[in-house]
Amino acid sequence: MIPSPRRHRLAAAASLVLLACAAHVHAQSSDPAAPDSPAPIIERSAPPRPATPASPQPAKPPARTAPAKPATAAAAADPAPQPSALSADMFYEILMGELSARSGDPGSGYQYVLDAARRLRDGRLFQRAIEIALQSRSGDAALAAARAWQDTVPNSRDARRFELQILILLNRIGDTTELLRAEIAASPQVERPLLMAVIARNYSRATDKKLAATVVEQALTDELKNPATAGLAWATVGRLRLNAGDNAGALEAARKGQQADPASDAPPALALELIDPGQPLAEPIVTRYLAGNPKASPELRVAYSRVLVENRRYAEASSQLQSLTVARPELAEPWLLLGSLQAQARQDAAAETSLKRYLELASSQPAPAQPEAVDRNRGMTQAYLLLSQLAERRKDLTGAERWLARIDSTDDLTIAQTRRAGLLARQGKLPQARELVRGLPERTPEDKKQKFLAEVQLLRDAKQFQAAYDMLAQASAAAPDDTDLVYDQAMMAEKLDRLDEMERLLRRLMQLKPENQNAYNALGYSFADRKIRLEEARTLIQKAVQLAPEDPFIADSLGWVEFRLGNTAEAIRILEAAYKTRPDPEIGAHFGEVLWSIGQKDRAVTIWKEALLSDADNETLQETLKRLRVKP
Repeated sequence: MIPSPRRHRLAAAASLVLLACAAHVHAQSSDPAAPDSPAPIIERSAPPRPATPASPQPAKPPARTAPAKPATAAAAADPAPQPSALSADMFYEILMGELSARSGDPGSGYQYVLDAARRLRDGRLFQRAIEIALQSRSGDAALAAARAWQDTVPNSRDARRFELQILILLNRIGDTTELLRAEIAASPQVERPLLMAVIARNYSRATDKKLAATVVEQALTDELKNPATAGLAWATVGRLRLNAGDNAGALEAARKGQQADPASDAPPALALELIDPGQPLAEPIVTRYLAGNPKASPELRVAYSRVLVENRRYAEASSQLQSLTVARPELAEPWLLLGSLQAQARQDAAAETSLKRYLELASSQPAPAQPEAVDRNRGMTQAYLLLSQLAERRKDLTGAERWLARIDSTDDLTIAQTRRAGLLARQGKLPQARELVRGLPERTPEDKKQKFLAEVQLLRDAKQFQAAYDMLAQASAAAPDDTDLVYDQAMMAEKLDRLDEMERLLRRLMQLKPENQNAYNALGYSFADRKIRLEEARTLIQKAVQLAPEDPFIADSLGWVEFRLGNTAEAIRILEAAYKTRPDPEIGAHFGEVLWSIGQKDRAVTIWKEALLSDADNETLQETLKRLRVKP
């Protein structure tokens, strides 16, 4: 039968008492002088709850190290069980504490349980007292219970850990220095990496983040001086400095950590988070580690490659990933990232090899647990989409559809169907393609917007510029501050040769979003390409360069305007660097034309041939070759 609520509470309370009794009897059968065994490192911001009282787990018996004795011999040899110190009065006191806590009087319940914990020297009861105090939002009472636990059982590491976490919870960071130092000293060397991660996470929650960094540095004084631990310790200090907004201090910590222990991956992992134009000394910490450690952490090299991609340094990212796939060919993820970069750089044959290798490795691995399974499914979907794109580039539309058919994730249905619509449009079936996109589900407003933009892209690819412009104009009228719509409408106006309208829309975009580099670049490039207002064009593009200094397409625009202004040497310098970073057909078209203009025709033709191999249908490339009457 289902017990009444009162009986259920009584049963739960009695269970906790029996649990305490069992734990106490077990403690009595052990060596009373032995210190507590190290408990798992606690990673929560507040002390964890003990096992649910209503369903206690029996204490695990110690493992036997000798063959079991016959029952009669064992009975004769084993000492008689000792009677428990848990008297009837003590049992009643714990029971009253639980009932009081569960009946709306946590103060009385806390006191009953804490008194019992002191008398029995029982860690489970101390934890329960702390839990009752925290549930009633009494941090001071929780701290008192943790300190009483420390006083009663001086060797208990659990007691110290609870006190540490409660002090952090109460933002009494200055009181934790000695406790943290003692906890670090008591931790075995094998636990240190995890302990440092826990310290960084817990102290990052402090209100006074600068004080937290200072306290942790003081507690780690010995570790910072020890070459065996200095790398990890300095990285921990640096992470807390970074959390406090002290980027320069974090960089200094990463540098000191690497000086003390060049083999540690903790300082370069910290330096990765500091790489930006304002911290030029951060990246050398990473590159020194990777160059000096042949067996460097693959995860760190992949992370560095991602940072390079984010900064549009594609060639360097590819170099890092190629090194990793040679050193560790059995790892799947680097092959996917490398294949993506190769596809982006139009290195189609190499990209196909890398992506197929990724699929082979990913599909042969055992099914991972969540959330790793989600990541792998997304990776495989990305590989299928890229392989479909590669097939489409070589005009193998049937092959492109076969790759799309392998995508079976419902989460990626929209992406797959959008790509199928593009394939239909390529076959002259634009109405069917538009219907396919319109039939996609709309679970969120973002889904609706993506469907709209996909249909516009179909019209753009089919050179139905007026229809695309009309759709964008209607949507922009309904959402006049949507900067994506304003930009796309401006680009369609340019296709329709409505240049005044394009300029009006781009200047509106600059007002709505002054940091949008694409608006400045598009308007400046439009002036340069038409050979008008060239000084203004250079000013606009230079503004775009300031906003996105690593973007090779914006660099291409700057090189083009310098060429239009007659600064050929500067144009070659800029365009050559941009083409090296991103060998895109449009950049190649401009670079080749500048070389052609100064008589370097062989080199120009070589670049154009490369560009044609990447994308023979590129409009800028085809227009350039037609105008200059060149047949590479």
